[in-house]
Amino acid sequence: MIDLSWSGGLDEAEIAEVHALVSAVSDADGTAPLSEHVLLHLRSGGDDEAAHLLGRDATGALVAFAHLDVTDPVAGGAGEFAVHPAQRRAGVGGRVVRALLDRTAAAGSPAGRRLRLWAHGEHPGAVALAVGLGFTRARVLLQMRRSLLAPLPLPEPVPGVRLRPFVVGAAEAEFLRVNNAAFDWHPEQGGWDLEQVKLREAETWFDPAGFLLAVDQGDDHLLGFHWTKVHGASGSGEHPHEPIGEVYVLGVDPSARGRRLGSALTVAGLRHLRDRGLSQVMLYVEADNASAVRVYRDLGFTRWDVDVSYVR
Repeated sequence: MIDLSWSGGLDEAEIAEVHALVSAVSDADGTAPLSEHVLLHLRSGGDDEAAHLLGRDATGALVAFAHLDVTDPVAGGAGEFAVHPAQRRAGVGGRVVRALLDRTAAAGSPAGRRLRLWAHGEHPGAVALAVGLGFTRARVLLQMRRSLLAPLPLPEPVPGVRLRPFVVGAAEAEFLRVNNAAFDWHPEQGGWDLEQVKLREAETWFDPAGFLLAVDQGDDHLLGFHWTKVHGASGSGEHPHEPIGEVYVLGVDPSARGRRLGSALTVAGLRHLRDRGLSQVMLYVEADNASAVRVYRDLGFTRWDVDVSYVR
């Protein structure tokens, strides 16, 4: 029998247990069960506003984990969870989701009438569980990839614009201005504050040289950016893999649209990643963002995987 209990912040031992569980699930499924947002905040014990569900077997080992945020009064509660592969098909996942539903309803706010769950990689078991409990598909996020060994387009200079790297301690405010304007519609990327940037600057993968800014040649005003990322660059850790680059975030100030900055920044970032010796690059894009998907396909990207958000 699995014992489920709720917790606020996590201590160091619990954080280590969660990371071990995530690694076991990632090895079995080929994709991480939790989003970057959740994993980033876990390093410091989790979001202050979030609740964490811990599932332990008879020996006390952590075999299930869930993260729940019910602070959004419009979109509703948001949950993500992981169940150890050895505990699947035994009803554990269903118990976890029901606990998330009960906790969300107990919030006593508009969020209590709605719960969203992510199925990273759209694992068949997760899909069957969601459908069986009355959830429906609400959002699809594509992962696309391309080889950096294949020919890349030539650089695309934009008149009156120059590219320069991000400067820690000096560029955050301008980045936040453009990011939040460009992604005012986006549930994860919009509405960032300085803490969101600082969390990522503290990560081992952060490299300001790969954070490209497009600025006005006259007044250095930020017009757009391409923040690249490299996964597995050190080749170390419990589960090392071949390094792969990522088009992490790419945004253009709405006032600068129509100048082909997005295309120029994308190409510049891809060439930067190739110059680092990488052979593959990936990105995430909303499946219903037809124009963006078309741009990436024209640049040689193809569909690799999919994450699906279910709602009830």
